[in-house]
Amino acid sequence: MNTNAIDTLGKKLGDTALTLLIRLYPDVRIATPEQLDAACAAMRATARPVVDELIDDACDAPGVAHLAFQSAALTLAQEGIRVLQTARK
Repeated sequence: MNTNAIDTLGKKLGDTALTLLIRLYPDVRIATPEQLDAACAAMRATARPVVDELIDDACDAPGVAHLAFQSAALTLAQEGIRVLQTARK
């Protein structure tokens, strides 16, 4: 199995999810390093099922692969946002 493609997908998904986290949750700028670490840990913990779903969706309907990728990135970003919002309460 060629793992380069999976590694590339994972890096791109992670980069996109972090970009969305920053754009969608401006309060990320005032989060502590510990809160940021917790948000990233939550995103990593969510990544496996999200990537599995992304691959399944892209294989089942290749025409919606881009939408599946966007949905996966948003799901990961939302998990990070959830953790940061909880920490602020």
